[in-house]
Amino acid sequence: MPAKIIQTNKKPMKKVKVDTVTIDIIESALRNARYEMDTVLFRTAMSPGIREQHDEFPMIANLEGKMVVGQFGSFIWGFMQGYDGTIEEGDIFWTSDPYSVNGAISHANDWLMLMPIYKDGRIIAWAAMFGHMTDIGGKVPGSLPTDATQIYEEGIVVPPVKIFQKGKLQEDVLRIVLHNCRLPMWNLSDFNAIIAALRTAGNRCREISERFGDDVFYSAMDEMLERNKRAMRELIKRTVPEKKQHFEDYICDDGMGMGPYKIACTMWREGDKCIFDFTGTDPQSIASINFLLNEEMFKMFAGVYMIMVFDPQILFNDGFYDLMEVRIPAGTLLKPLKPAALSCRTHALGRIFDVLGGLLGQGNPAFMCAAGFSDSPHFMYSGYRSSGEWYQLYQIGFGGIPGKPFGDGPDGHSLWPSFTNVPNEFLESYFPLRIDVYETIADTGGPGKNRGGNALRIGYRFLEPGEISIHDDRWLTYPWGVNGGLPGARSKKILVRTDGSQELMPSKCDHVKVEAGDLLYFDTWGGGGCGDPLEREPERVRFDVEAGLVTLEGAKRYGVVMQADGSVDEQATRDLRAKMAKERGPVKLFDRGFESIDELKARCQAETGFAPPVQPKFTKWAKVQAVGKAA
Repeated sequence: MPAKIIQTNKKPMKKVKVDTVTIDIIESALRNARYEMDTVLFRTAMSPGIREQHDEFPMIANLEGKMVVGQFGSFIWGFMQGYDGTIEEGDIFWTSDPYSVNGAISHANDWLMLMPIYKDGRIIAWAAMFGHMTDIGGKVPGSLPTDATQIYEEGIVVPPVKIFQKGKLQEDVLRIVLHNCRLPMWNLSDFNAIIAALRTAGNRCREISERFGDDVFYSAMDEMLERNKRAMRELIKRTVPEKKQHFEDYICDDGMGMGPYKIACTMWREGDKCIFDFTGTDPQSIASINFLLNEEMFKMFAGVYMIMVFDPQILFNDGFYDLMEVRIPAGTLLKPLKPAALSCRTHALGRIFDVLGGLLGQGNPAFMCAAGFSDSPHFMYSGYRSSGEWYQLYQIGFGGIPGKPFGDGPDGHSLWPSFTNVPNEFLESYFPLRIDVYETIADTGGPGKNRGGNALRIGYRFLEPGEISIHDDRWLTYPWGVNGGLPGARSKKILVRTDGSQELMPSKCDHVKVEAGDLLYFDTWGGGGCGDPLEREPERVRFDVEAGLVTLEGAKRYGVVMQADGSVDEQATRDLRAKMAKERGPVKLFDRGFESIDELKARCQAETGFAPPVQPKFTKWAKVQAVGKAA
């Protein structure tokens, strides 16, 4: 049963003609309001994940719930699918349950708030924002347990509720949720910051509507969506072939010794419509790496990727969603059935972007990007100080950005929009640790005409006893290269104890005890290379060597020979490149660094130090539920 919207003013909005200048002014005003939402949040929140790294996603939508400005769209559509109550002036809705909103958020750490914006008794727009909470309870600090098998092990889950009802805070509901979190003050501060950001958006939308008139405001937003649709229609026609394109990539393991897990997708165009079909993706995992992928959210991922690669001048919003169709079989890794665990879905979330790159480039290889989004690694450190005070850190790591047709991938950088690192000064001020090393790792970016970005190494020196959690991937499979580019390096984690002994750490582990003085080297992955590395200008390679991004030995992977004085030996370079080209033969469209998963597993122990993961076990329950759901 759909939600019932209560309005005292029942006069419908009218579609009126709006001139281009007015549309541009309203668009700019809405964009400013969206960035003001961010500013309010960052200055009010307490958790470093939101305050420093900006792990939050705001949006302003029209009265139908379509995002007009923002980072991630589709919150309101997913929410409306799962909410069957009333919507009234002064209401603000709250949820952290992915299953109740069809994956509009994808794990319970994300607290999503939605607010209808009323003016003169009727809805004129919506504001929404979600942010990642450092802790929501559950079996491990940080609430991202690697070995969870059901969502009930991952912390408190909030169904869609009115946390503000007609303007009044439901204090008992908030108190119950905060009581189940290890850092209630951080959660409360972040909660209030999100609410303040929503109210800021509401005030700005009412001001714009008051200035131009409700009908003009409504019509301008509608036209912004429509012109995005027109632009995307042409972009899809130019870049998506009618012939089916297929691509597969893998999540290396699930943290319980099983893997890899396949994500498969086929893409083609029928008329104006682009179709994505994930048939062939592995069944849902018994571990917590499942990703409940909302179809509308995936359209947003695909649209952002296409715009950034093919035409960055297009304004991104939800207007083009009718031009895409997404098919995800139930009971798979990307459409798990309740109560499957979801907390560590970040590996699949990151890999989706690599899959998109592999699909969208096949029809137009000149625009193809290599792999490198690959993951969004997490690091957690918690315990009690000698003073008895509890400390708890959640931090997102960055890797190498893939090489692209129009340039090198940045080194040690985030692909998430607007994300930043947590400053080392902040970490050392608020947590009992010291950052001994913070640097990119030479030669980890895949060689190519355009080099993949190098991986990032952070050396965490622990100053108090505690425990850590590591959540990462790309330790088994490589970030692949394209159009002759070579793969980037894989991730690695090494724990050096105070006695000098070293432990090679799994990419996914919890409850690892550390003592004061222990040192963790947290190495992420490198981006894949784009284009034939033998075509990279020797002068660019020389610069990379001088900058410490490529070693003298690494320069030879580009066929470049360096002399003792740092200059290029031009004759030796020509000879080496001719020899390498002859031995290599034609360049590959994709270079994964292996020919088959079986072949990669056979090399695993020698190359990584770990036994290869075993074939995943898919529960009878999951298979039965998937069949029943499909029926």
